[in-house]
Amino acid sequence: MTILDALPEIDSAEISERSYCGVSHGTLGELYQGPFWQGSEPHISIVSLPVDKFSWCHFTESPDAPPGDPTGLAGRPKSAKAIDLFLEYYGEKPRPGRWEYFSELEVGKGMASSTADIIATIRCLFNLYGITYDQQMVMRILDRIERADSVFLDEFALYLSGRHQVVQNFGRDVGFYACYVVEDGHVDTEAIGAQLIDHYREFETEYAACLEELTHAFTAGDARGVARSSSRSASLSQRVVPKSSHDEMLANQERFAADGIFVAHTGTVIGYLFTERPDRSTMDELSSFFKRLGQQCYFAKGGWGHV
Repeated sequence: MTILDALPEIDSAEISERSYCGVSHGTLGELYQGPFWQGSEPHISIVSLPVDKFSWCHFTESPDAPPGDPTGLAGRPKSAKAIDLFLEYYGEKPRPGRWEYFSELEVGKGMASSTADIIATIRCLFNLYGITYDQQMVMRILDRIERADSVFLDEFALYLSGRHQVVQNFGRDVGFYACYVVEDGHVDTEAIGAQLIDHYREFETEYAACLEELTHAFTAGDARGVARSSSRSASLSQRVVPKSSHDEMLANQERFAADGIFVAHTGTVIGYLFTERPDRSTMDELSSFFKRLGQQCYFAKGGWGHV
């Protein structure tokens, strides 16, 4: 008897199944959200804070499954629409198989869970059909589905979320270590769009100064400057989508040597930014601080630069 004889038999059905995957990171909200003026109209612009937490889309091709089986798409109508739009554009037909999703991103909290699911789905489709990845196509699909975060980008950028337009790229040099909490509640991003525009008009001057400061900091590769601008943007956001932890965090920022504060401007995430990873004792103290506020904190890397 050889070692090959001792191996378990593999069902032929397993051999015929092939799996494909697409992955997208999410965000912890934004380093900036505010108006970008085109003519006399302000548009919602964002600089997302990407996080090392992800959404996965899996497709397992199987001859026993019906083509276009919607079972695994339950509760994800936007991902289902992305599939339809992709197939329509490329003239492809549904394959027999099963869709599956897994995500580390909380829904309705400002972590771009919906957009990340869509991007993961589209990337999975490119792999499934053997089509070269096309970012412009990704943006066209998003444009027909929702106002989106820029999670399809692999660098910081000022992005018009409603127009799906990249205004300015900021590169990959800046990175942070984040300590954050996810407060209670749920924010309907689409429902507060008009309220945000009114807010932007009222505080146009303040937002213009904040964006200028942020742009200069990114251009200079000044991570601490970016963090200061993020704090400024977060404070402006308190006037329209307030976070209950903000004032206590601002009062204790120097105590923890945090470089700034960030928020999910249309979500419930808020946290500290560090340009260097906090040491273990500081992480303990941060955890105790947030526990006293009634919150469980989390730690994660944000952005692409080393921290």
